[in-house]
Amino acid sequence: MPELPVRAIQVLADAHPKPSHLYFQYGTAGFRTLGSTLDSVLFRVGILAGLRSKRLDGRTIGVMVTASHNPEQDNGVKLVDPRGEMLEASWEVHATALANAPSTDAFIEAVSALVQSARIDLSKPARVVYARDTRPSGPALISALEDGFKALGVEARDAGVTTTPILHYLVKAINTKGTNESYGDDSEDGYYTKLSASFKKLIAGKATPDTVVIDCANGVGAIAAKNLQAYLGTSIPLVLENTDTTSRGKLNDSCGADYVKTMQRLPPNLVDVMKPGQRACSLDGDADRLMYYYLDERGQFHMLDGDKIAALVAAFIVEQVKLAGLESEIKVGVVQTAYANGASTKYLEERLPVKCVSTGVKHLHHAAEHYSIGVYFEANGHGTVLFSPATQEILTKHEPSTPAQSTALNHLINLTQLINQTVGDALSDMLLVEVVLAHKSYSGVEWNSLYADLPNRLVKVVVGDRNAFKTEDAERRLVNPPGLQEKIHELVRRYEGGRSFVRPSGTEDVVRVYAEAVLRAQADELAFRVAGLVYDEAGGDPAKRPKEFI
Repeated sequence: MPELPVRAIQVLADAHPKPSHLYFQYGTAGFRTLGSTLDSVLFRVGILAGLRSKRLDGRTIGVMVTASHNPEQDNGVKLVDPRGEMLEASWEVHATALANAPSTDAFIEAVSALVQSARIDLSKPARVVYARDTRPSGPALISALEDGFKALGVEARDAGVTTTPILHYLVKAINTKGTNESYGDDSEDGYYTKLSASFKKLIAGKATPDTVVIDCANGVGAIAAKNLQAYLGTSIPLVLENTDTTSRGKLNDSCGADYVKTMQRLPPNLVDVMKPGQRACSLDGDADRLMYYYLDERGQFHMLDGDKIAALVAAFIVEQVKLAGLESEIKVGVVQTAYANGASTKYLEERLPVKCVSTGVKHLHHAAEHYSIGVYFEANGHGTVLFSPATQEILTKHEPSTPAQSTALNHLINLTQLINQTVGDALSDMLLVEVVLAHKSYSGVEWNSLYADLPNRLVKVVVGDRNAFKTEDAERRLVNPPGLQEKIHELVRRYEGGRSFVRPSGTEDVVRVYAEAVLRAQADELAFRVAGLVYDEAGGDPAKRPKEFI
């Protein structure tokens, strides 16, 4: 039985010492913090990824080096499991333990303990595919990661600079290659070919979509969007903006999906680009989030966020399932979090089942797997559609009895190819939105009028200890501190259409307060009054008290 290559690990680990004053935690987005502090973490993740692959009989694991929508100075790393899904939750604990071992000896002990407790057969091969976004800290962190691979003897494939969704695609394509469940050719070319071919089939016979402006956040999405544009040809006219991936400080700076969602306005440099009636969308720094918007005839900005995308897409899929004559066999459902706008939930609940889960992609993805077709989008623009294996088999085998059924069936089959089912994918989701708009002959105005968002406000309160806040009912109800939830209820009852919830951040000592009401001024007021309760009752940091109630 082979043993751990302790000497090789020791030599290379010594070159990547852990900073003694820092604690690293693996969360939904993996490890994420200042890029300058992550050297030891990347080395250790290289070894962890190899061990994960060995544990799964040599199946390929993905490693993505990115901090998504965060500022440029941040960086991060996350692991991708063989089906292109996020790392199994039980291994998040192992990742955190290995990252925080204080010394090389302690790290080797932790690795040995993991090998024993997880029953890892070290004779199995270790295979990993890895990639990074465009951050300046990327190359140095990749070098540390590669040292981890070297220490364990991992067979590693460098996918270079690419988007997070493409890395997820590659992981699934590599692991399904040559099987009945083949996901596509395991190359970037395979990804672009799959998306563009299915898009062209889905809009065949429809009017060519209007020109779409894409804000690429000055990130890796700019490279992918340009490549995809070449494959799409004349099927959809695209104008790419914010494509500077080389100048320092540009990534996600006053642009990108997070900026648009948070500020609820156009990126400043699109003000002179956008014309009234034109629609546009923003990607985030690693192209896994999508935010749509348009200017009306008066030049007024209107945002079409993840909730609006979910409503548009889910209603279309339900329609196609009915037209194909499959509504008795295929059940479509939508998964949301408490951050979903109340008006979107009401609109969807009138059409199909809706489930609310805790915040975090892993919760949404897992819940969506319980439907024949599960649609999930966070309000921030991250989401996808999952077709269960049984559903894909039904679509393959179903014999339509009319031309209309045959057309709808083909649309559903092509949607399974257009949608990146491994993870939220801004470029795949953008093409999906454009397909639905083409089929419905909708402009941004018609899409936006499916329902009117309730005004809402999000406030952040800095606290001494976020762990003092405990929630239940998909984070919609506080159970700790005692008595605080009753006071929030009392406040909410005073506002028409009022709704508010409080939840601790998963990554920093802040508590997030969400509120909505029928009128904008009331939503704002409710949010800050609830934030005041949090501050008064739970010892918020006086220096960080939200300005509106100082």
